[in-house]
Amino acid sequence: MADRDETPDERFDRNWNELLQELRVAQTGVQILFAFLLTIPFNQRFEHITDVQRATYIVTLLLTALATLCLIAPVSHHRILFRRGRKKELVDGSSNLAMVGLVFLWLSVVGAVFLVFEVVVAMSWAIAVGVALGVSFIVVWYVFPTMKR
Repeated sequence: MADRDETPDERFDRNWNELLQELRVAQTGVQILFAFLLTIPFNQRFEHITDVQRATYIVTLLLTALATLCLIAPVSHHRILFRRGRKKELVDGSSNLAMVGLVFLWLSVVGAVFLVFEVVVAMSWAIAVGVALGVSFIVVWYVFPTMKR
């Protein structure tokens, strides 16, 4: 890779802007999923779910809340560290939060799909689809880019 003609501050600014673009995509997904999950308990069928389905729902809701926490936290960090000359720490910390947030998002998407399949089809289908989807996330989100590194 050719070196860019940029100062360290310019590199941190570019890295921050690239991270913000990535977070915008992830935040949209987590916000839609969170909104969907928050409406489920108000559905009339919710009172008839099994204990396993209720546990799956609670875990998935918490994973989505944690994804939301991690993926939106860089905004708060930026506000607190703004104009303090801490762009490197901001970029590094926010990048780590984004990676953790993506893991929580991956798990919450798998949990939500598992729950829907469990309620609508059957537990066996939920397990099969959940495992296949979980593996697909690992391959597409982590294995492919790692292979290209």
